Amino acid sequence: MGVAGCDVNTFITGATPHKPIGYTWQQRRYFIIRFIGLLHGVAVGMKELHERQTSPPDRKQVALFATCLADLFRPSVAFACIELLERAHCDVIVPDQQTCCGQPAYNSGDPEAAIPLAKNVIAMLAGYAYVVVPSGSCTGMLCEHYPRLLQGDWRKSAQELSARTFELTVFLTDIARLPPRDNAPALPAVTYHDGCAGLREMNIKKQPRQLLKEQCNVEINELPQTEVCCGFGGTFCAKMPEISGKLVNDKLDHALTTGARILAGGDLGCLLHIAGRALRRGDDIDVRHIAELLCDRLDAAAIGKGQ
Repeated sequence: MGVAGCDVNTFITGATPHKPIGYTWQQRRYFIIRFIGLLHGVAVGMKELHERQTSPPDRKQVALFATCLADLFRPSVAFACIELLERAHCDVIVPDQQTCCGQPAYNSGDPEAAIPLAKNVIAMLAGYAYVVVPSGSCTGMLCEHYPRLLQGDWRKSAQELSARTFELTVFLTDIARLPPRDNAPALPAVTYHDGCAGLREMNIKKQPRQLLKEQCNVEINELPQTEVCCGFGGTFCAKMPEISGKLVNDKLDHALTTGARILAGGDLGCLLHIAGRALRRGDDIDVRHIAELLCDRLDAAAIGKGQ
């Protein structure tokens, strides 16, 4: 038996034991094309299902939620994430239907505008074993705020997504152990900025420092007042520029006292904010995402420098 309860010969020719072939060639050609199309659709569907649900036993299947800022301003961060995850024995898929997670609208007091974006992200990431995000604030949105934002079955789906979503450095230290390196290239002195959302919502503190030690043989020159906001805060920096400017100036002043040549962090929003102010002040310090350091991607210009 084949499609719609008939065998393939009947489907293509129209013949049955009690009825001779009665379709014209044009009709038969139409059915053949339909049948081939159906087979192609099944093959594509099986391939997508295989990509979503199967990985070798010793490898983890990961969907990378790249974030808007990496996509639009710093794609090298997303490529570095893929390289790191593959080094940690993961099979990485980057779903191509990605949109904003809804964080700007949500933090600006417009949760209704964030709801359709949240639902789109949840539906897009369904079926993946793990979701990894190179941003503490976007991870916080998916893990902490989606379950508060949504109701009913969507809330249950948000809670399920939260349970398998991790910020990059957390995933590489606590879930898929990135093997330490013995012969890492030497780096200049590094200081580290802890983004507010990652620090306070996702408890990200030791993980980036551990990775920089194991992968780059770097001991962090710690910032004074390291847990104080840099002044970005999403739309906060546009709504309250005077306060934001004071905070980022203080952050850069503290960074320069450490003697570090690189200020690293895990949230591109903060890093773009800090790099922009450093450029305007003329400060001699490079601002980079931690994923780029862990992959030795120092050949490209630092954030805010070059073309």
